[in-house]
Amino acid sequence: MSSPEPTLTADVAVVGGGFGGVAAALAAARAGATVVLVEEHSRVGGQVTTQALPALDEHPHIESFGASASYRAFRDAARAHYGGVANPGGGWVSRLCFEPAVAQRILDATLAEAKVTVLTGLAPVAARVEAGRVLDVTFGDGTVLAAAVFCDATERGDLAPLAGFATVTGSEGRDAHGEPDAVPGGPDPAAQQSFTWCALVEHHPGADFTGPAPADYAALRDRLSFDIAGWDGGVHRYRMFTDGPDGKPPFWTYRRLRATAPELAVLNWASNDCAGQDPIGDPAGAERAGRELTAAFVHWLRTEAPREDGGRGFPGLRLAPEAAGTPDGFAEAPYLRESRRIVVDRPVTGHDLAPQPGRARARHLPGSLGVTWYHVDLHERTGQPDPVYRETAPFTIPAASLVPRGAVNLLAAAKNLGATQVAAAAYRVHHGEWAVGEAAGALAARAALDRRTVSDIRDPAFLYRVQRDLVAAGVPLAWVADVPAQDLRFAAVHLAAAYGALRGERAHTLAVEPDRPAGPADLVAARRAALALGAAPSAVDPARPFGAVLEDITR
Repeated sequence: MSSPEPTLTADVAVVGGGFGGVAAALAAARAGATVVLVEEHSRVGGQVTTQALPALDEHPHIESFGASASYRAFRDAARAHYGGVANPGGGWVSRLCFEPAVAQRILDATLAEAKVTVLTGLAPVAARVEAGRVLDVTFGDGTVLAAAVFCDATERGDLAPLAGFATVTGSEGRDAHGEPDAVPGGPDPAAQQSFTWCALVEHHPGADFTGPAPADYAALRDRLSFDIAGWDGGVHRYRMFTDGPDGKPPFWTYRRLRATAPELAVLNWASNDCAGQDPIGDPAGAERAGRELTAAFVHWLRTEAPREDGGRGFPGLRLAPEAAGTPDGFAEAPYLRESRRIVVDRPVTGHDLAPQPGRARARHLPGSLGVTWYHVDLHERTGQPDPVYRETAPFTIPAASLVPRGAVNLLAAAKNLGATQVAAAAYRVHHGEWAVGEAAGALAARAALDRRTVSDIRDPAFLYRVQRDLVAAGVPLAWVADVPAQDLRFAAVHLAAAYGALRGERAHTLAVEPDRPAGPADLVAARRAALALGAAPSAVDPARPFGAVLEDITR
């Protein structure tokens, strides 16, 4: 039986239009590739649109460094929509909170300007593969998409297994890599993190939107002990609309997205964190459970949440379908904290992200294609009720983490990178997913345009070309506080740093101080980086400023 003829062809096909998928599509288009982006839901954007979470989880340096030019452009556009207000929603969980519709308008316009073909409402159902090469992907409506390179940016990591590549779910187990935060013993595929089916609610003082209690309300309330106290089960540190007894800001403003009347907030809290489900293997069952839990929490907030005056309930909370872009005010899709993860020869582990004594950055990993940073944030896992909050040091995205074992033309481009469950829990947030997608998109475009396989990233010359594409587009490859993208030395500093040039005296802080002369340890690190780059160590001149030394070895 012959295969159907492709409906569409492209240099790069991005399957999945979440934050990582959008970043991948933009990066590939920026590099000159033709791009088709396909999303299963009605809109692109994932976390900031269909999942109703445009309260950006980011690292503490985000306003000054540690993000790409394209991610900064997205943040700037959001603020510009509100006349330059720094944090339009005023939510205290983030430096930037705003409405999903604003995110959608920005992303739609940016993709259109980049000439990316966007298809929505389509999920992949089959893939045709020969000898590790994905020839084409068929979607639910019969569309067949062929491409030179495919990026899997689906929310659950669906494309890789559909194409026959190995993936991992749940925990690898502590025995695999000795990670203290992995589940004890061997692998546990069922030990997936909880997820949240968010809802958007407006506050209308004096109104009453209380309806009948959901069918399982009493059982859920009693079993889960709904509250707005926080996560420690102790005293009520948070009150609804005023500061708490210990000065903590209000629950309402935690993830507030609109600060003007009627104020709007997204419900993503411990009380509607849905655990014990299988959102990857049984999405329909998880949807039922997640939506039921959030509906019960909304009813509790309206009827039983404690008020400062001694009363109970805030009936003026209205589900906001207009803001959510859905019929009922619930998010269109769940916020999943993990997906399937591709199998690679050497996954990123929690050890790779851990703080290093006397060093400002995490362990140096070869082949950096970008940077991100967040703590290891593991919510309750099935069979493992205790959450994990583990500090990390600023870390990078190694190229090898994007290439599934045995793949010729498939890349991971979202939360599905080759990392353990522990490490992936630090990559999963907004800027991390964007950075992974952007790295994958740049690699995909270069492979497509140069007619290379994605596994050719092991070729030092090809890797260096991809890295040059990235720095030319303002993507940092290392954690550098004082060499911004507009600095003429940006490319040299980041390329050299990606090859280990900051393991000398500049390892102790994130500032490189490019105008200060190189010390003895800097010179040793620079010479090693020169060798890794294929440059002559003699190019390292100790009489020159450190920034000039790095320019020498990357010229």
